[in-house]
Amino acid sequence: MKATLESLTQEYHESGVWSDVPLDELFRRTAAEHPDRLALVDASDRVNWTGGTPRQLSYADADKEIDRLAAFFSTVGLSSDHVIGIQAPNTVDTVIAVLAALRAGLIISPLPLHWRQKNVLEALNSIGAKGFIAADRVETRDVGSAARDVAADLFSLRFVFGLGKDIPDGLIELAPMLAEMGNDLQFTPAERPDPADHTATICWSRSGEENVPVSRCHNHWISAAQMIVQEAHIKEGSSIVAPYSLSGLTGLGAGLVPCLLTGGTLHLHHPTSLANLAAHANEVSADVVITPGPLAQTLDRKLESSDTTILAAWNISAPHPSTFVARRRLVDVHVADEFALLAKARGPSAKMKATSLGKHSGPNGCESGPALLEIAVTDEVEEQIPTLLVKGPMVPDIGWRTINGDQRRVRWEGTGFLNTNIKVELVEDGISGFGIPGLYALGTGNLETVDVIYASYPGIREAAAFVVEDPILGARMYAALVPDAGNVPDAGSFFAYLDAEGVDLAKIPHRVLILQSLPRNPDGTICRERLTMRTQRMPAAVA
Repeated sequence: MKATLESLTQEYHESGVWSDVPLDELFRRTAAEHPDRLALVDASDRVNWTGGTPRQLSYADADKEIDRLAAFFSTVGLSSDHVIGIQAPNTVDTVIAVLAALRAGLIISPLPLHWRQKNVLEALNSIGAKGFIAADRVETRDVGSAARDVAADLFSLRFVFGLGKDIPDGLIELAPMLAEMGNDLQFTPAERPDPADHTATICWSRSGEENVPVSRCHNHWISAAQMIVQEAHIKEGSSIVAPYSLSGLTGLGAGLVPCLLTGGTLHLHHPTSLANLAAHANEVSADVVITPGPLAQTLDRKLESSDTTILAAWNISAPHPSTFVARRRLVDVHVADEFALLAKARGPSAKMKATSLGKHSGPNGCESGPALLEIAVTDEVEEQIPTLLVKGPMVPDIGWRTINGDQRRVRWEGTGFLNTNIKVELVEDGISGFGIPGLYALGTGNLETVDVIYASYPGIREAAAFVVEDPILGARMYAALVPDAGNVPDAGSFFAYLDAEGVDLAKIPHRVLILQSLPRNPDGTICRERLTMRTQRMPAAVA
């Protein structure tokens, strides 16, 4: 299924940015040229956060598994352009499943690991998914059982597959199924013109109250990864440590796809601590390691090799970075939700450069190559903060809609730019990163709706949600509770209540503030700025 306008497709192919090589074929080509090269490696602590023992596969062995699983998908009746959801952490099994689905011509929808059952159900239903792959567990969450319950409520979901060790009844356990079939499964690729132009993924925008599907073809992903590879100078066969799950632009665009482009070794990491990430990178002598931007300075001190490149990923909620002189190459990766990314290496000044408006080619500053991204902002209107506009070969141009089979373009300006609705801060040289710290940080939408959820806890007279800037995550959600007279609420019971009610994980507060009344603005609305200031002045009052 092609989603890109024919005029844009032709333009990108003529510029040389787009090709006819899909993502799974990149893997196959490396397997043919370097069959013994190590391709995928599990973290040694895999058993601590998901089922199954750690694995590592060469390109040849991994490609055989990809072929067999692609054949299995075709055998059970999944065909080209069928959508299959995936909710699983960073493991060799997950990467094999992703590439096998793409090789079979399926469209994958990688779902965020923090999504609850109701989020998964709504998403899979909205995109007409025919299959779902889920891990047995992610840390203490029983993802497999939740997947089984999703299948019970979603009649269009024909197949639910399980990855890991303790797969609940009702799921098709992939590993033993493939082992039982052995070499009987032979994959025959279907003839498909322009395979890299077909839709490969449906990811999910996290801004606002509603989860918005964002579709990309293989070439969209390759264009995004090209900027990373060129700006970070990632060499052929590099060793990459990726702690971001393969559920969005950072994990796929800055992790998996750059590895496919360079025929590298992908070391899969599940983030538990910065010390663990640094130890993993040191253990495997990583050439490249990805980290949240606010942690880059600390990671720089913990890495042993000066040849390791740090990719510092900044999302729209991240606070402004501090200036520091890194001991190694540092590339800032600005991620605009699921719409675009921009890689910019820091120079000798160690300052993060402002993002200039206009066209961006790779490597940064090169004006001779084709543009990988073009940036603009909406016109300034009184009392309205400008928003980020993007276009180019990495930018998705068609939204996914299944209502009456209709697909519609979304958020487009008349000039051909996609309006991300991300508010930006204008500076002298362009814009500061891709967003204003604290705005839309948690993807929770209207905070008034969260107030109602918090106030529904028994014994609470009124409540308010507010956001506090955090040096690590960019922002955290807090709750201010005003109890009924004579009632002393217990923070632990409050959290247990929210969990039992199935409240979205993004809306569960980091901490709780107990007050006698909520501060108000002159118009009677809650003054959330004063609540934020209060947490900074009175840390002891926060549970």
